[in-house]
Amino acid sequence: METWQLFGLLVIFGLAQGASIELNTPAYIESLREDVEGSQGRIVAGWEAEEGQIPYQISLRMVNNLGGVSSCGGSIIHHNWVITAAHCLANRITFVVRFGLINLTKPKYMVESRRRFLHPQYSEQIPRVQTHDIALLGLNQDIPYGPNIQPARLQNSEQKNLVYDGVRLTVSGYGLTDDRINGGAAAEVLRWVYLLGITTAECRLWYPGSSVIAEQTLCAKSYNDTAQSSCQGDSGGPLTNIDTDGKPTMVGIVSFGSSAGCNSPFPSAYVRPGHYHDWIKEVTGINFDWKNSDNTFKHYSY
Repeated sequence: METWQLFGLLVIFGLAQGASIELNTPAYIESLREDVEGSQGRIVAGWEAEEGQIPYQISLRMVNNLGGVSSCGGSIIHHNWVITAAHCLANRITFVVRFGLINLTKPKYMVESRRRFLHPQYSEQIPRVQTHDIALLGLNQDIPYGPNIQPARLQNSEQKNLVYDGVRLTVSGYGLTDDRINGGAAAEVLRWVYLLGITTAECRLWYPGSSVIAEQTLCAKSYNDTAQSSCQGDSGGPLTNIDTDGKPTMVGIVSFGSSAGCNSPFPSAYVRPGHYHDWIKEVTGINFDWKNSDNTFKHYSY
């Protein structure tokens, strides 16, 4: 049985490298959107980002038809396009995007939008985590690139099923610094942590019986003994890898973690954007795919 709740942030998981998997521990799945009711989510035990370190990271606030506010992360992929998790935009009507910031109170640009595009295989009528948890947000004005605002390079279609087992990955966001039960506090500065990629087979051992973990899913656990991961508020944010050409590539979009909490040993899961280039091109009219052989991705210029 799986339980599904919406929350979302970056936090630390307490798994030392090499620890065994205790399958008798509850392993229910939760998405990582933060519903803001007097509190906000932030990354747990992460490091504060420096100016320009993660120039594609954005902060997203969503408003539903009753006036309720939620927060998520996301990434800029073009002057007027943002990519995020579908559950961040589901059942929301207005979105405020903040760009070019490491401090939430000091954004370079702030844009409002209602142009949301959820993947057609994601149903917002189903209140639980789903496999195709990916969405696009269109902006009505071009966001200029600069040292602190740059588009993320998406994992290409050749890499969509690449195995990242044992590979060091980076996740960033403005999520909770700890589980609320442990006194997790809101931080206004962008944070990042290292994670360790694992195989789909290992991820399924942590969440036995889950139908959500598919070929479009990339799972990652804590790196070394720092036990870091994503938690409430970090949904939709980027999971990146330094590619063979030395440039960061977004290999995942923060989707879900375990109901056991941000400090549990369970891995977090991410949507692989490499599976969705046809849909992204259909929505945006832009081909974000590129080839490993000639590195045809050209969006990094100012």
